[in-house]
Amino acid sequence: MPTASDLERMVREAGLRVTRPRTAVLSAVHDHPHADTDSIIGVVRRDYGEVSHQAVYDVLRALTATGLVRRIQPTGSPARYEARVGDNHHHVVCRSCGAIVDVDCAVGEAPCLTASDAAGFTVDEAEVIYWGRCPQCIAGPEATSPSPTSPSETPEIRRGQS
Repeated sequence: MPTASDLERMVREAGLRVTRPRTAVLSAVHDHPHADTDSIIGVVRRDYGEVSHQAVYDVLRALTATGLVRRIQPTGSPARYEARVGDNHHHVVCRSCGAIVDVDCAVGEAPCLTASDAAGFTVDEAEVIYWGRCPQCIAGPEATSPSPTSPSETPEIRRGQS
């Protein structure tokens, strides 16, 4: 996980002014991959104090626009954010509990970027989502309701982690 000075450097190198909300949100995204906005707000408030919903939305928009954060939105799910960017990885989503896990591109140097017909477009990214059931949901209902490891950790954050 990046240190506070790493986060400040990343924000600065992305051409953004370093602010407490920006570094707090970036830290939360690094610590909780695939978390939704409400979960990120909860983490930031727990770890850094009061911050408005709008500030977090604005920071997520800025971090996404500069490429520090990637926004994904599997069908039927709210937008989720991750700090793993620039490597054209994909995701597998559990149909039962909503868990999301990163999966690397199938084989070779980003083969999914070769579309059968790109219609004249220059393709630079592919978004592939695999769907199925996670090991905990396959194992049965008793395995799908783990108790949080701390009182402030919500099920949404647990499901969003990879």
